[in-house]
Amino acid sequence: MNRQHILQQLHAHNPADAHERAMRDAIVQFVQTYENCAARSLRVGHLTGSAWLVDEELTHALLTHHRKLDLWVQLGGHVEEDTDMHKAAWREAREESGLAEVRCLSEHIFDVDVHAIPARPGEPEPFHYDIRYLFQADRHAPLVVSRESKELAWLTLAEIEALTQEESVLRMVRKTRQLYQAD
Repeated sequence: MNRQHILQQLHAHNPADAHERAMRDAIVQFVQTYENCAARSLRVGHLTGSAWLVDEELTHALLTHHRKLDLWVQLGGHVEEDTDMHKAAWREAREESGLAEVRCLSEHIFDVDVHAIPARPGEPEPFHYDIRYLFQADRHAPLVVSRESKELAWLTLAEIEALTQEESVLRMVRKTRQLYQAD
């Protein structure tokens, strides 16, 4: 794990608001504190990599109905053997969607979030220090639901807003709308 590279990316990231800025700062502190910041064995938490996957028109995003959390969220997960957070997010996007072609829209961080994961018996409630990147795929390509999901769906931005109250997902919707308006 190249912590210096991650720290450089985090410092270069421009958060959307004060809340995201506080989470970015918490992730920076976490990475600086724990040399093994991506290890799942780290009981306080670990880095995760996520993919905000949009279609070519920037009108839809692919969400997963996460099996364990029972929430609609972006694709993503543990860093595992990857030493590059961007590559980890890209791998997770392909593994969790079954999509053969997932294109990178930017190698810069798109969003960050820190959230608690429900504790397992005998273990404390860990935190995911989630670093998110922006990817694109054909929303008409076939999807394959992984064992980590109940369902996958390409949803319009308005459908996502009606479906979830998760602020981190809604923030990415707002950022996507800004990208759409910039085109």
